[in-house]
Amino acid sequence: MRISARADYAVRAVLELAVRQGNGPVKAEEIAAAQGIPHKFLEGILGDLRRAGIVDSRRGGGGGYRLARPDTAVTVADVIRAVDGPIVSVRGERPTGLSYTGTAEPLLPLWIALRANVRRILEGVTIADLAAGALPEPVRSLAAEPAAWENP
Repeated sequence: MRISARADYAVRAVLELAVRQGNGPVKAEEIAAAQGIPHKFLEGILGDLRRAGIVDSRRGGGGGYRLARPDTAVTVADVIRAVDGPIVSVRGERPTGLSYTGTAEPLLPLWIALRANVRRILEGVTIADLAAGALPEPVRSLAAEPAAWENP
């Protein structure tokens, strides 16, 4: 699985909004500068996040962006789906839309299991978890395994 730059930037932008909650709307330029995200690229990402109902925007001098719902109600999976579509795809298709025959038949349950595990992690981590620096225990345990940090 590959996390695109667009998905990485989107999660970072939403996280930036979460840690600035209560301070009013945040301008895209501020988010871009704080996270080192190209401003024009970020504008497109924020548009996708707005259409997905993750952020709200307000125009004008006091305008900017803010979370549209509590950070406890936004998962990393929500953000990635908003900007990239399905979390796991095979050749651009959802695994459930595939079929294999013959010796390749075991691939379908493998792709489905992969999707289930990725979803379990990304749907189990909220933006609030990230903002608090407190990942859920299953994620911390996986990341604590020495082999998780190795590149085979």
